[in-house]
Amino acid sequence: MAKRIALECSHAISLAVKLANVDVIAAYPITPQTHIVERLSEYVADGELDAEYINVESEHSAMSACIGASAVGARCFTATAGQGLALMHEMLFIAAGNRLPIVMAVANRCLSPNLSIWGDQSDMMASKDCGWIQMYGENAQEVFDLTLQAFRIAEDERVLLPVAVNFDGFYVTHVIESLTVLEQEEVNRFLPPRRKAKYTLHPDNPTTWGPIGLPDIQTELKYQLEKAIQNSKKVIKEVWREYGEISGRYYDVFEPYRLEDAEVAILMMGGHCGTARIAVDRLREKGLKVGLIKLRLFRPFPFEELVEATKHLKALAVVDKAFSPGGFGGPIFSEVRSAFYDLDVKPRIVGFIAGLGGRDIRVDEFMGLAEKVLRGEKIEKNYVFLQVRE
Repeated sequence: MAKRIALECSHAISLAVKLANVDVIAAYPITPQTHIVERLSEYVADGELDAEYINVESEHSAMSACIGASAVGARCFTATAGQGLALMHEMLFIAAGNRLPIVMAVANRCLSPNLSIWGDQSDMMASKDCGWIQMYGENAQEVFDLTLQAFRIAEDERVLLPVAVNFDGFYVTHVIESLTVLEQEEVNRFLPPRRKAKYTLHPDNPTTWGPIGLPDIQTELKYQLEKAIQNSKKVIKEVWREYGEISGRYYDVFEPYRLEDAEVAILMMGGHCGTARIAVDRLREKGLKVGLIKLRLFRPFPFEELVEATKHLKALAVVDKAFSPGGFGGPIFSEVRSAFYDLDVKPRIVGFIAGLGGRDIRVDEFMGLAEKVLRGEKIEKNYVFLQVRE
């Protein structure tokens, strides 16, 4: 029988990793993810988890250790945030390009300047094109579930790609919430030990991986990576469906809220979706037909599913907690506009950049942006920084 407990979200991730029976954990501390690897170190030290716990000298080394361990067939995990993810940047491409099923928890944190330990999504968005599957969770339950699912997805022979499970620094990581935990036997049935990989590093049969990509092979290498990540969406949906049959909690590429009859919807990822739901409810009380789309899967991006779910809308208000300096608004906004580019009939798409550096997005701010879109107010370039003080 499933057990319901209260647990800090960071420790919920640690518990999921423990239940996944990982072989190798490579760890380097950085706020706000440190609680994850601290708790895992306790599990290993106390004999509750039989795993190799590697204390490395940097996040670059943490990913390097995971790459080596995964290449010999081990189930691997690491966690990071902000500048730590930026320091890993080089190795993220190597993990994806070598098709290594590593799972990484990312406690999303603002990148400098100035030094900020608070949560927005600029760290993962700076690495959005590294070839990793990327999922975003809202709360402890969701992040616990996504972590278990990530191992199953990553290690599927049809996928063999690394997976990043993202969640808001502090707003999610340091909050104690209720959590329904699967029993070890249930996890074992859902997530058996990693299958022996077809290609592995072994001292008895030495091989060389990725020494140089000459011009006559590099295009093909990048193309097979693109095919792999696009084809992974089918497997992701299969895994989510099977997990739902075990847990009663079903996941999809996005989660709609009061969307059926909505004229305008707010679309965003992560922990502020809970606040946005309150805003939607209050707008409904005022007679305004507003809904919410919580985007869960960012890579591969669910273009077709999003178009189908929103074809009845008059407008979409896309909220990004990151932006592309010198580009066109936020990363989610750009993807959403691309999804509708070739369509003759499409909703008006307006972008809002908010929550940078961990700034709270209040209920009244969500209500205000939705009302602005409902009124059809002209917005220059179709995106705006919402919380800038004049």
